This record gives sequence, structure tokens and C-alpha cells, in this order.
Amino acid sequence: MNQSTQPRREFLRNSCLLAGAAVLGPRVSGQSGTEAYATPYPTPYATTLTIGGSTDQTVAPDFMGLSYENMQLEDPAFFSPANRGLVEQFRNLAARGVLRLGGNTSEFEWWKASNTDQPPNRNLVLKDGSRPASYIYAITPETIRQLDGFLRATGWSCIYGLNLGYGTPETVIPEARFVFETLGPRLQYFQIGNEVDLFTAYKLRERSEWSADRYFDEWLVIARAVQRALPGAKFGLPDVATDVKWLTRIADVWPAVKDKPNVTTLSHHHYWGGPPSNPQATIQRLMLPDEAATMQGAMAREAAQRMKTAYRMTEGNTVFGGGKSGLSDAFASALWSADYLFQLMSMGYSGVNLHGGSGHAQAVSVGGRFVGEAEMKDPNEPHPKPFYTPIANEGTLAGSGVDGKLNHKYLLEPVGYGMKFASRFVGATLLKVDFASGPVNAVAYAARQPSGKRVVAILNKDDARAVTINLSGAKVLEVLTAPSLDAKQAQLLSGPEAAARITKTARSVTVPNHTAVLVGLPGR
Repeated sequence: MNQSTQPRREFLRNSCLLAGAAVLGPRVSGQSGTEAYATPYPTPYATTLTIGGSTDQTVAPDFMGLSYENMQLEDPAFFSPANRGLVEQFRNLAARGVLRLGGNTSEFEWWKASNTDQPPNRNLVLKDGSRPASYIYAITPETIRQLDGFLRATGWSCIYGLNLGYGTPETVIPEARFVFETLGPRLQYFQIGNEVDLFTAYKLRERSEWSADRYFDEWLVIARAVQRALPGAKFGLPDVATDVKWLTRIADVWPAVKDKPNVTTLSHHHYWGGPPSNPQATIQRLMLPDEAATMQGAMAREAAQRMKTAYRMTEGNTVFGGGKSGLSDAFASALWSADYLFQLMSMGYSGVNLHGGSGHAQAVSVGGRFVGEAEMKDPNEPHPKPFYTPIANEGTLAGSGVDGKLNHKYLLEPVGYGMKFASRFVGATLLKVDFASGPVNAVAYAARQPSGKRVVAILNKDDARAVTINLSGAKVLEVLTAPSLDAKQAQLLSGPEAAARITKTARSVTVPNHTAVLVGLPGR
């Protein structure tokens, strides 16, 4: 083992082993210790926080979600109940959640119903050389049976992506039928097509003929055929990469659609920035308010209200293209993911699926290699692949390259710790918050949990200054922290170890720089 990487590996391994799943008062997650991190400002900024009444917005029990490439199903042993390390990490992240399977690779899979089936001839569609024939892969009945066992073991459900890029009713229905009958209630809905607004960029359609209307026409052909074959099937759409106006356009034409498929969810993706080489992709900017997410949320909500559906962010993360070293795998991503999930809870989303997975499937999805590795000072330095994955396989941290050696040991990465911190609001009803953070880059969210107890999450994203907040009788429940924003580690502490990190009086709580705190308030 490379000595220079041993502390990070041991830190993350111990964090995973100690991770707790309870909403209140979980066991300590992370390396123990009570040393306080110094703040450059000797005096914290003092401010006020007032909790108001209910917003009437309740966070869905299965709000938490992860997104993986369909190509992950090429290996039946990955999403399998026998993959105990991955099962454990899913359960640690949320007692209930949604696994979304899709991504760019969903357009290159084919259904291999029996051992004698042969792959389709796609030489014509691959003739430009942008994607080698090796991108075409098979999904088998055994894989789906293993997936069902995995979902049963984790308590999660699934969004399943079907092929629109080269799919037809004849090719899609046999796969959809087997998935539908095997997963049963663990299947939330089918998603047909991935990032359809970028089909021309991905060379899946000609630019001159592609639009939201053309997509919707093609989608209807397959969705109607699946619905006729499987009357109980449900669907999501359109799963756009960036252009949420497609949701509005579909809502415009929806009332006139005859023979409507059972659409339950409108979906889109959101990556904060990129590519990895973009000089604007910095930790300092990552800590600023995400105005694009606010805009997307307003449009998604309006379209979903008109169609009487839910709306979900089904794929996203920090920096697209596999992430950026020193940002996507740093503690700043933990604060970003926690804040982003709280933000989407506040905007009424039914859930969020942050993207990740193993090296090979992820690399294929972004063109064959992680371009962020070229930005590293030392590409041989161990790092998660992709950089932004919420859960990493310990074997892929051994060195450079796409694959590494997969094993049964999985580690929660910083972005995953942010998700775990935000998961404490699952099932809770959000409360109004009046918080004046002044010169400090901090935000706050509050909720009433199903037990009736009130909790407040305060995220101090400022890299320099602490903030003291008036909160009488507050009890420190959890602390999400690290030595710095660019630290390649995260700590999620609870109980006495969490309280030891926070300066508290009977009437106030001081949140250090680059730290998030969850507190409980007296009364109901």
C-alpha cells in the first residue's frame, strides 16, 4: 500500500464501518477525535435565526437516490445481494431510496434473453468512429434477478432506463416485461432515453430533425407500446441534460395527447459546472448559491403542476465529465451536496439522484476516459473513479487507470457524506426560516420530524469565519466537518463527539468555518 494514501483510505474505511442509519442520535460516522479546527477570524459573526410555521412541504420518504450507468448491469455481480459492502453503504445512506439506472450507456445496451441471442448489428450507427463497437453490451435476465435481490436487501426501489437511441417497441418490450415482472413493486417507473436534449451532440440524431416535439413523438411510440403490453407500467420523462424548457413544452402539448401513457414523474439532470479544465470550476465558486438549480426548480415545478406529476432530479453532481480532482472528491463537495439536497427539498422535488459508479461504466459514459485525470498534478495519485462518486470501491483507489480491482469494500466519499447529513430531513415537514448570515457564507434549513421534534441544519460554507446563532436550548445532534474545504476526507460525528466540536451556550450555537451542524430544538 502506498504510504502517502494510507491515511485517507483508513479514514474513509473507518468512517464507513461506523456509519449509522438513524435519523436522530446515530452512532458516530467518521474518525473519532475532538480537536477543534481553527478559524482565521478570532471573533465569530453574531446573528439571529428564527423558526416559523410549516411550509406544508414534506420530504418524500424515498427522497434520497443514487444514479448509475445502465452499463453497470453488464456485471451481474455488482447490483447483487452478495455484494455486501455495496448493500451496506446503500442502507447506511438511507433506509429507503431510489436507484436510478440510465446514463449515456443506456443507449448502447441490448437485451440478451438467452445465451444463443446475438448482438444487433450497429455498424451503421457507429460508423463515424465516435463510439467503438465495444460500447455495445448485453443485459441478461440473470442481471435483473440479481438486481431484484439487491433492491430487496437494501430496501430501495429502482428507476429503470430503456433504450431510445436505437430502441424500437420490438426490442424494448421483452426487456421491459422481464424487468417489470421481476422487480414488481420495487420498480418505480421506466425512463425511455437519457439526456435527449443532447442527442444531436451524442450523434444519436441529426440536428436538422431533432427537437422536443420530435423526441416526444418518438417517446410516445415506445411508451404506448410498453403500456399496452404492460398496463401497470409507469413512466418518467424527458430526462434532459440541461434544457428544462423541454419539460414546459411537453406540458404544453400534454392535454391534447390521446392514449396517454401513465407518466408519474418529470425528470431532468443538473451538474453544477464543468468541464474539469474550466478555470471557473473552483471550490470558492462551488460554495456560492446555485442560481441554475433555482431556475430549473421553478420550471420543473410549473410543468409538473400542469401535468399533475412529481418532478425529480435524476442525474447530477459537481463537475460533469467524471468530476474534477481537488473539488469533486474534496470536503467542499460534501457541503455542496448537503446544501443542494436541502435546496431541492425546499423546492418540492420528490427526490435527487447523484451520479456515480465504477470506473469502466462511468468512463465509457464520458467518452472512454476521465478527462479530469489530465488535470491532476500526479495522475497516479489514488483517487475515486469517477472523482464525484458518492460511493467508491476501495479497489479503484489503488492507482491510476479506469478499472482498478473491484472488491467488496466500499467507501463513502465526501459527496456521499453530504447526502447522509441531508438525509436527516427525510420524511420531515419543512419549516420557515428567517436567517441573516451577514458577511458569512452560511445557510439554514429547519424541519419538524415525524416524531414532532424540530431540527435545524446550519451549513457554514465560509472558509474563514465562524458564525454564532441565537438558538435557545439547542442540542447538537450531528456535525459534518473536515480540516479544510479541500481536504480529501469528511467526518460525520454525533453524540458527545459532535458536541465537543461546537461551542454552545444555553442560548446560542457557534458553527465553525467550513462546517455543517444539525441541532435539535426543545418543544414541538
